[in-house]
Amino acid sequence: MRMRLASVLILAGLLNAQQLDPVEKKIAAAVDAGFPKSLALLEKVVNINSGTMNLEGVRRVADVLRPEFEALGFQVRWVPMDRLKRAGHLVAERQGSQGKRLLLVGHMDTVFEPSSPFQKFVRRGDIAEGPGVDDMKGGLVVMLYALKALHAAGALEGTRITAVLTGDEESPGEPLSLARADLIEAGKRSDAALEFEAGHRTDGRDFATIARRGYVGWRLRTTGNGGHSSQVFGEKLGYGAIYEMARILTAFQEQLREPDLTFNAGLIAGGTTTSFDASAAMISAASKANIVPAEAIAHGDLRALTQEQVLRTQRKMREIVARHLPGTKAVLEFEDGYPPMSPTGGNRNLLRILNTVNRDLNLEAMDALPPSLRGAGDISFVAPFVDSLSGFGAIGSGAHAPGETIDLPRMPVQMKRAALMIYRLTR
Repeated sequence: MRMRLASVLILAGLLNAQQLDPVEKKIAAAVDAGFPKSLALLEKVVNINSGTMNLEGVRRVADVLRPEFEALGFQVRWVPMDRLKRAGHLVAERQGSQGKRLLLVGHMDTVFEPSSPFQKFVRRGDIAEGPGVDDMKGGLVVMLYALKALHAAGALEGTRITAVLTGDEESPGEPLSLARADLIEAGKRSDAALEFEAGHRTDGRDFATIARRGYVGWRLRTTGNGGHSSQVFGEKLGYGAIYEMARILTAFQEQLREPDLTFNAGLIAGGTTTSFDASAAMISAASKANIVPAEAIAHGDLRALTQEQVLRTQRKMREIVARHLPGTKAVLEFEDGYPPMSPTGGNRNLLRILNTVNRDLNLEAMDALPPSLRGAGDISFVAPFVDSLSGFGAIGSGAHAPGETIDLPRMPVQMKRAALMIYRLTR
């Protein structure tokens, strides 16, 4: 089925009634002129399977994107991550001397591995579906065609822009300190960061992201005295590992709750013996109903808006774990995680600048998206060092699930927003 472009052209016409300077008008016109070619690139990269663990597929996407950046005057390098069992990252840089130093953040991998039945790009009128079309290959195309529009208008000259496209955002390599070292270093050298993860649109309104909650994994192991169930709660056996686990998780639920904080036990098992396979995210247990369980394991996550909230919650969790039922013990461990992208004044100022772009494009002002509606993202690694704003990518639905879609008429809108935001920050 050929895609209907009527609604795209109508929307482009509305955006031509802009209050823009002459260069900005050239940028907007270049977006409209480049839009048909952008769809061909979108289809090409979506049809390359780049599930995180398909290392060759991620590298193939990078091979497609590299010449696109090089044609715009970027110096491009590949950062291999073989030692972390991941493909690597693509880093593209322009060395200039004017305006803010910008960092553009994105990722090339998807959650759809080669074993997924969802593999192909399909157009249905103004909607297209395909693996990663919304999260976030559509965002990669928005980024590139915003830069192409700037280049066509002569507005890239002298700019200082770095783009870091990770190859393992959906399942990062460990340790994170190595997996995100190049991204963090780029953030420290920048004045502002724009992330091209999917935009958010609800009830006909677009939202920007000035805050994303961080993510920390935790693992809880409880132990007790095994024995015949007729002796449970007795002085010799005590309560067993599962009751201790239940006590702790109930106390978490009752004592930790506060705004912008969530904590979840995603995996749990208990019995005479237990085992945990982190690579397969699997916990198993063996026992009988008439035996007091000697072991229990739970694995979960903690999501918070500020680092202070993370540390405060971890302290409370440790205090809860330290109070044991008779005959039991417990150990709580925290894993590497994503830091929070806190709602700073600098981030709000970037949104203010974006809303001047929206005003001059005759678009509605964008409010900040509630942080509970976004998961952790790569921009969180640079947010502690640089003013940051997210949501410049595609507008779609159903991310991370078969049937994921992109709203094609919104792509030129996002391209113009991104291009003019970059232009104004680099003047």
